[in-house]
Amino acid sequence: MKNKTPNIPLAERIRPKDLDGFYGQENLVAAGKPIRLMIETDTLSSFILWGPPGSGKTTLAKIIAEKTKADFYQINAVSSGVKDVRRVIEIAEQNRKMNKRTILFIDEIHRFNKAQQDALLNSVETGLIYLIGATTENPSFEVIPALRSRARVYILKDLDKNDLQKILEYALSKDEFLSALNIDFIDTDYLFYLSGGDARTLLSVLESAVLQEIESEQIKITKEVLENVVQQKNVIYDKSGEEHYNIISAFIKSIRGSDPDAALYWLARMLEGGEDPLFIARRLVILASEDIGNASPNGLVLAEAAFGAVHKIGMPEARIILAQCVTYLAASPKSNASYMGIKKAEQEVRNNSLYSVPLHLRNAPTKLMKDIGYGKDYKYAHNHEYGFVDENYLPEELEGKQFYFPTENGQEKNIKERLKFFWKNKKKYD
Repeated sequence: MKNKTPNIPLAERIRPKDLDGFYGQENLVAAGKPIRLMIETDTLSSFILWGPPGSGKTTLAKIIAEKTKADFYQINAVSSGVKDVRRVIEIAEQNRKMNKRTILFIDEIHRFNKAQQDALLNSVETGLIYLIGATTENPSFEVIPALRSRARVYILKDLDKNDLQKILEYALSKDEFLSALNIDFIDTDYLFYLSGGDARTLLSVLESAVLQEIESEQIKITKEVLENVVQQKNVIYDKSGEEHYNIISAFIKSIRGSDPDAALYWLARMLEGGEDPLFIARRLVILASEDIGNASPNGLVLAEAAFGAVHKIGMPEARIILAQCVTYLAASPKSNASYMGIKKAEQEVRNNSLYSVPLHLRNAPTKLMKDIGYGKDYKYAHNHEYGFVDENYLPEELEGKQFYFPTENGQEKNIKERLKFFWKNKKKYD
């Protein structure tokens, strides 16, 4: 093949120099929106770009630097530290004397620790440097409040199919290497699926597929070709970040809402993203008590068994065990009565006086304790019909207080009827 293979990746070769070639993020770059206004009015300010991988954070930062004629420095928080920040600050001090602005772009700014972020504060506040931070994590959790207060936060969204189509067309027409080739067919639907909304992944997979088929007279990028290039879809999931909390929340709420299909989907998302299956199993044990409780007591038994089995078996077979547990719990009758009961009891303990244990309920291991009334008149429940005796087991000041309110769901309905029968004299569980 006469075409010389480029040394620079496709994503970098076609990175747009202005907003006309930038696709997606209309909430930031459309007419009248903040990033476009910043460029058009030449009014720089510090800000943080928060969005998923490949959504355009670095490209936007470079476009802004280009259009505002600012001195641009880029560092990555993973491989850089305070020393690198101070070096840029020294350059910025010299630039200021020449009335030149300095942009410091920090990729993955959430990787900076507090001390590293603190080193930026004074320079950002005085306008010595204009900070552009890029992060895939929620700045509320990962960026210190003092720095957040000095920088706006702009949210970038996942690129949709329309955005990806425009980026693909842009690459095919603008890149000298690709435009010189005879690319006859691309399975765009599968290519977009593999990209996971990440433009960088889209372009990387496309270029790899083209290079794999470059000896063909007519290049056809079929599903089979794409599958040879990548073994697994790009799953956006950070086990320590906000998406982790978002997906586990959706997972729990799907089970609580009795939707096994949604629960399986979120389970698959977590497992495909590399989540620890034991973390999922632990959450299922908690859910079995919190959301199912006595409506289906076997839920806790199964969840505990699933946890043990997942621990012993490991992946990939552990996903089958988790799927069984998830579908059972999702399909089970639900009750949070036990959970609400302990919360009510905790509120009583925390907010009110702590009353003495009634004498008849106290243990009396010594003669002195017996003499002063410990254990006196205690009625042994097993000596009475049904193994029950109408007795007060609370402090006298709380007699008749109810914390547990069983539901009509599943087996808890039977529990409620039994308790109602036992405590009819105190009119509890009605």
